[in-house]
Amino acid sequence: MAREETTRTTTTTDPAPAATAAPGEPRTAGSTRAWTTRLVAVGIVLSALNLRPAITSLGALLEEVRDGLGMSGSVAGVLTSVPPLCFAVFGVMAPRLARRFGLPAVVCAGMTAITAGLLIRPYAGGTFAFLAASALALMGIAVSNVLMPVIVKRWFPDRVGSMTGLYSMALALGTSAAAAATVPLTGALGGGWQAGLAAWAALAAVAVLPWLPLIRERGSVDRERGSAPSGRARAAREPGRDEGSGAGEERAPAREARSPALRITRSRTAWALAVFFGLQATAAYITMGWMAQIFRDAGVPAGTAGLLLAVTMVMGVPLAFVIPRVATRLPRQGPIVLVLGVCGLAGYAGLYFAPAAGAWAWALLLGVSNCAFPLALTMVGMRARTGAGVAQLSAFAQSTGYLISIPGPLLVGVLYQSSGGWGLPIALMAALMIPQMVVGCLAGRDRTVEEEATR
Repeated sequence: MAREETTRTTTTTDPAPAATAAPGEPRTAGSTRAWTTRLVAVGIVLSALNLRPAITSLGALLEEVRDGLGMSGSVAGVLTSVPPLCFAVFGVMAPRLARRFGLPAVVCAGMTAITAGLLIRPYAGGTFAFLAASALALMGIAVSNVLMPVIVKRWFPDRVGSMTGLYSMALALGTSAAAAATVPLTGALGGGWQAGLAAWAALAAVAVLPWLPLIRERGSVDRERGSAPSGRARAAREPGRDEGSGAGEERAPAREARSPALRITRSRTAWALAVFFGLQATAAYITMGWMAQIFRDAGVPAGTAGLLLAVTMVMGVPLAFVIPRVATRLPRQGPIVLVLGVCGLAGYAGLYFAPAAGAWAWALLLGVSNCAFPLALTMVGMRARTGAGVAQLSAFAQSTGYLISIPGPLLVGVLYQSSGGWGLPIALMAALMIPQMVVGCLAGRDRTVEEEATR
């Protein structure tokens, strides 16, 4: 299949030069396309910054929230399982909503839901209300999770690796910032955990802004797709293109419009990618929800434990930009999967034998291991040929994957409470890394879901 930045001469041109209008085309149209493309890029970055603070800010203050709401360890395990549950339930709705209302409108609504949920949940009162407000924020995160790869494929079809890296880097930055800053921010706001959690609603409110003008531009954006096609590609384009699919590739729209949706469940690669996504999500949400508590129980101060969680998350900032670019240049992504898995096994071994003594080393290793997430997103874009295929694969892999990940954080909470320590939970985390490496290698094979689903 076409690799990033090596096939930029036939079907599409880089969105960046779109400021110059094509021959016979008004210059204002080219300027509009360039403006729209830049605005989409800003929207992607700001949205990505808000896709994890709702989770990692809670992880940093989990002990205070448990005390304030009177939660047991098992109930706290349920709380840490809410994110993947919401991602599975609401993520599957994202492609349908995008077809009905358009990509910008759905992402804008998602950012609005995050803002409202983060603002309401600390002051809702009671465990159930806290969970309900969290679910509202997570619903917004879920639809944005699924649609981000589609947006990248649509507006930046020849820069899938670069833009996925930028998006993943911003996501990792938001994740680590919330983990590191929530405890000191809480102290600066008076010491109440409610204010420390609610403060992140401000960042989400900013992410709403870039999508507002894009909603008004929906018609022109859908027609122009943010790039200036060549004369042959423009002649091949027809107005019947599926605007909700997020397609970013030139094709014969009439023929594709008549084609039925992919039978995605017939693809072994789709299933492998879904299981890989689920297992890496299990590890990530256990880490985000419980790692700070593991360090605190080992005698590490609360502020330092938050910083260690932040170190784990911040490792994704540089690596989330590098890994997708490397992955798109390899025919198979299995070697990257194996390297990340070995780092995870080493980090869990360290947490088991010397959690406090080597805390910084274990945080670094687990941070490298957690970069399986941007790798999974990159493979979603590489394992499908068309934008419609990416939308279906993204929804299937993420929704199925998050369903798979639901029991993990809950089981960790139950094992922690029943055993009175972290030995069994850490052994579970390490054991799950083995099948993650296996299915990751299967998902990384050089094939597409369209080939498998139509055999």
